Amino acid sequence: MKESEFPPAFERSSMSIPLSVQNYLDAQNINYGVEHNPQLMPITHIGNEDKLDLACVARLVLLKDELGKVQVIFPKNCLLDISAVNELLGRELRAINNDDLSAFGEDSQLEQTPAIPLLENFPLLADNQLFTTDEVFLESGIANTYVKLNQEQFRKTLGNADLAKFSEPIEPILKQLLATDDEQDLTNAVKNFTTLRIKSRLDETLEIPPLPDSADRIIKLRVDANATVEDLAKVVEMDPSLAAQVVSWASSPFYSAPGEIRSIEDAIVRVLGFDLVINLALGLALGKSLSLPKDGPQGITPYWDQAVLTAVTMDQLGKLIPPAARPTSGLTYLSGLLNNFGYLILAHIFPPHFSLISRYAEANSHTASNIIDRHVLGVSREQIGSWLMNMWNLPKEIVTALRWQHTPNYQGEYSQYANLLCVTNQLLSPHLSHYGPLDPLPNELFERLQLDQEEAKLVLEKILEKSDDLKAMSQELSKN
Repeated sequence: MKESEFPPAFERSSMSIPLSVQNYLDAQNINYGVEHNPQLMPITHIGNEDKLDLACVARLVLLKDELGKVQVIFPKNCLLDISAVNELLGRELRAINNDDLSAFGEDSQLEQTPAIPLLENFPLLADNQLFTTDEVFLESGIANTYVKLNQEQFRKTLGNADLAKFSEPIEPILKQLLATDDEQDLTNAVKNFTTLRIKSRLDETLEIPPLPDSADRIIKLRVDANATVEDLAKVVEMDPSLAAQVVSWASSPFYSAPGEIRSIEDAIVRVLGFDLVINLALGLALGKSLSLPKDGPQGITPYWDQAVLTAVTMDQLGKLIPPAARPTSGLTYLSGLLNNFGYLILAHIFPPHFSLISRYAEANSHTASNIIDRHVLGVSREQIGSWLMNMWNLPKEIVTALRWQHTPNYQGEYSQYANLLCVTNQLLSPHLSHYGPLDPLPNELFERLQLDQEEAKLVLEKILEKSDDLKAMSQELSKN
């Protein structure tokens, strides 16, 4: 596409690029343009000429091992295959945190790693899939600002880079996730990546810890239409650790309860309510069944911090939906609390490969975790988590929410839970240290939920104002 043919969204911006990038391009005598805030085409989008195809967008990641650093550049519509890079180079490289810009000197304008090989002392590896388009847009180091080059000028920036194919297109992986047999995928992954002996039943094969007694009792209580506050209090009190957590929860400044919380019944009646306590208690009991993994991706928000924030946010967003269309409050809370439970199961079933998945996540901060899981194992944490929730006879709303939380166009049974969790995840993304894209949500999703976007943002702001209180609550959970 010639410059004159670009739609209005691509008109030349007067916004500058980082000085270090500008100096590099000028020193190499490279002719370039600058584009600010183009509309990027979604991974699965086909044939919309008004948006920039991610195949044209170049991304650079810095890798390192004990031998030194390596720069790799590849298309943004692809997954960086860290195993392929290490095999090509005979190294044991892993990604440097994308926020660690110290390698680029003291350019205060840099907000992120630029897709410009500024570090001339380090080897450069370029993916040859970048040479299939007429023009290439390089991430400039400033969010949403790109350096536009034709192929001739782009090749000049690469100098003597080694060329190879070491990234995998994301779209085919995503399509596999959308049309798949979850149990068969999980069985295949167990066969291919573990030494577990395959038995007639998958739950027996996986050696998942049995459902905690407290969780089993709570599940039975959930389906008892005649259950009372006293019944719930008795069940919670049978597990001293769980009882202490519920009281601690109700005593948190987040809920601003007057006076001292003296008992489980007090916590239920005066502060939290029956539905919240029964679903909170169930989530906490399930969380105790698996330990937190030791070798997760660097710098991510701790598991329980993310779980609590997601639970509270999803529950509060649900209350903005008109009553006739509103999902059940307790189930929205539990969906949020368990949203990443598959992460724990992944680490439990596939410990060596969990470490590899963490390395892929560090190298692919532009890519959702389910894409990485699928590429490495052939099954995602969402598939595993929802399968286990179903095995444990949790409500179908929870099963659906966990399975389809990254699919904004999902419209199957109980879709409002999956859709609401999808909205929650994306609204929280800028406020969490995690890996994955910050894709804008389609307006149709909010319309389908009957959720006002501006009201949702205001609710989120109020929740984030109490983030310290929420973190204190989550730290109590991480002790167990």
